[in-house]
Amino acid sequence: MKKEVMLVTGAGQISMAIARRIGFGKKIILGDKNIENANTIAKIMNEAGYDVVPFEMDLSSRESILAIIAEAQKYGEIRYMVNGAGVSPSQAPIEAILKVDLYGTAVLLEEVGKVIAEGGCGVTISSQSGWRMPQLTAEQDRQLATTPAEELLSLDILQPRNIRDTLHAYQLAKRCNEKRVMAECVKWGERGARLNDIAPGIIVTPLAIDEFNGPRGDFYKNMFARCPAGRPGTADEVANVAELLMSDKSAFITGSTFLIDGGATASYFYGPLQP
Repeated sequence: MKKEVMLVTGAGQISMAIARRIGFGKKIILGDKNIENANTIAKIMNEAGYDVVPFEMDLSSRESILAIIAEAQKYGEIRYMVNGAGVSPSQAPIEAILKVDLYGTAVLLEEVGKVIAEGGCGVTISSQSGWRMPQLTAEQDRQLATTPAEELLSLDILQPRNIRDTLHAYQLAKRCNEKRVMAECVKWGERGARLNDIAPGIIVTPLAIDEFNGPRGDFYKNMFARCPAGRPGTADEVANVAELLMSDKSAFITGSTFLIDGGATASYFYGPLQP
């Protein structure tokens, strides 16, 4: 029996939680720059009854993105996409954050949008960080949303002189993700498909643990301690939202970003986390 195909990038805890939640009975192509990460997650899932093919891919490379799409298409039309790939402010320099999180996501949404099956849907993972940055101008938002992917990194707003540090680069990348989803969902809609974004707050994953142990560790620990929820979130809680967005229950939802941060952003603007 032919299976629906699900393309997943980033072999991390959030990607795995979403894939486990909605990937049963599907052919899952799991890409990661570190093939050992992909192999590890694929082994865990395959031994639990899923059908996962690990694939080495680099989100910062259009050629690599096209390669994983071609691999997925060997098994049929791509009906689902989950983009959980990315690097954090403590893991990479400014240039890498912009190339992976910003440019790479833009290319992935564009290329998958060219082939997504009718009735298909996609979710990309951004971050609450994009919400804490001061508002951009309408023109800057438009540029992030619609500039051809190959020209994105040439935008004035993304030049080194205008980026303070890796956190600022990360915030810009995640703001771009959200605007890009809005623009690309229009194109996905022409194929009868939907595209949305999830902006998680502090979710306990290996990436988050790197942040806890990094130069901004105390800031993040204080953030989840003083947010309304009083704790960090879990990957399964992100999967709860993804499950809704990738089901027929959200047939009227596309181009949206869902903030899931335990109220940390609200507390940052209007509560005890105000700077």
